[in-house]
Amino acid sequence: MGRERDTQKPQQQQQQQQQVSFTVEQLVAVNPYNPDILPDLENYVNEQVSLQTYSLDANLCLLRLYQFEPERMSTQIVARILVKALMAMPAPDFSLCLFLIPERVQMEEQFKTLIVLSHYLETGRFRQFWDEAAKSRHIVEAVPGFEQAIQSYAIHLLSLTYQKVPRSVLAEAINIEGLSLDKFLEQQVANCGWSIEKGHGKGQLITLPTNEFNRPELKKNTADSVPLEHITRIFPILG
Repeated sequence: MGRERDTQKPQQQQQQQQQVSFTVEQLVAVNPYNPDILPDLENYVNEQVSLQTYSLDANLCLLRLYQFEPERMSTQIVARILVKALMAMPAPDFSLCLFLIPERVQMEEQFKTLIVLSHYLETGRFRQFWDEAAKSRHIVEAVPGFEQAIQSYAIHLLSLTYQKVPRSVLAEAINIEGLSLDKFLEQQVANCGWSIEKGHGKGQLITLPTNEFNRPELKKNTADSVPLEHITRIFPILG
């Protein structure tokens, strides 16, 4: 019986978490400008951090409420919202959130750092990004999954440009080197369709999966997607 109770506890906790999440989303949808829901939204931010989930709508709602109740603003919560928004790139969530944060708050050191980090990511300056992030570990490491999310974004950005990327470029972009990079590449080859070939000298070239951006010929011509019967209907109208 004791074992049965133990197995039931995680299930009950998961159900409670889902219920809390659903309730917060309902509150945001029904009455987004009610200051009474502010503590629930703050707790929900912490829940997103601990469970590695994400709700932009709930976070924007909280930032709007802070505008009406500036004395209740928690800069720790705001920082966590911005870090989660960075993790959502290439979506424009960071800019949407920043727009709702007063300029005087943005001038605080931790927020100036996050703004610089977002600029580096938007411009693909990954070496500078990882160097700056290393100086601000107390900010970014407070949110689990940050490093992995940025690595995914870096790979996404590289895949828009490269069919074959030098190992050194990939290493700089995702901030992984040596044996750790070897292990990472093995996983990508096994699960994501990557392949590895020798480049010039001793360097490796990583072949990324093809897409319409790194191979434009794969991009479907819009004219090809228009059915012939639609075109024949247009000609009489033009005539």
